[in-house]
Amino acid sequence: MSGKYLLKNIKKLREMTGVGFKDCKAALDETGGNIEKSVEYLRKKGIAKASKKMSRTANEGLALVKESKNQISVIEINSETDFVAKNLDFINFCKELSEINFSTRGNLENLNNSKMKNGIIVKDNLVNLIAKIGEKITIGKAKTICNEKSFNFVYQHSIIKDNVSKLGVIVSLETDKNNDEVKLFGKQLSMHIAASNPIALNSDNIQNDILDKEIKLIAEELKNSGKTEEIAKKISVGKLNKFKEENSLMTQYWVMEPKKKVKDILTEINIPNLKIKEFIRIKIGD
Repeated sequence: MSGKYLLKNIKKLREMTGVGFKDCKAALDETGGNIEKSVEYLRKKGIAKASKKMSRTANEGLALVKESKNQISVIEINSETDFVAKNLDFINFCKELSEINFSTRGNLENLNNSKMKNGIIVKDNLVNLIAKIGEKITIGKAKTICNEKSFNFVYQHSIIKDNVSKLGVIVSLETDKNNDEVKLFGKQLSMHIAASNPIALNSDNIQNDILDKEIKLIAEELKNSGKTEEIAKKISVGKLNKFKEENSLMTQYWVMEPKKKVKDILTEINIPNLKIKEFIRIKIGD
């Protein structure tokens, strides 16, 4: 193989995989210049490199939002350091994943097996990116809201660029009207969720595993309190009810007017059929 031809292949392989010059040259030497076999060779090599990194902690990264008409999606991609989260290759990878997530509607299995612009599926591109950057990178939460009769609202904090940030909130309001009052409430509600981090719309919607964990924490707290069993039980019930109230959106105190609860604000707006349909909050590091 001539030097010119080899350099052409190396360049093509680098564009396809994002892997460095030396590794691409080694792959082509190993496979006799076969591009497809070289991609496979680097993928396997990348997996070997990536597997060593997957035991690390990845608490940095980005949250990306995409919306169109009645559909809105948010996805979280994690990295080990904030330095990598600002890397252009990482940001471009995340942006393309956000587009795919919108199409696959938050289905991670479908997302991982979707082809990206370079013709390689997401999970293999992820391995290549880990090998190239040298950090653990994971795809975290991926959610989509799609309600025909709803209006969606977005709030992002610590914005990097466009729809890329460190914290993303999406809210869906069901209503027959889309006036200024509804728009203001939707904007303020998304800001409230960002600040107060509710885990469910109502207490009845809090998942059992979360409640079970809280019950165990309360029991551990009261274990050596010296209280009688009867008093400890009453305290436990009270603490659990307080936990439900503080973590349910409708019973949280409104950030903009702390003496009132979210449900009070919703009543005061007095718009018939106005409902908080659903919400999603993704914060990097949580």
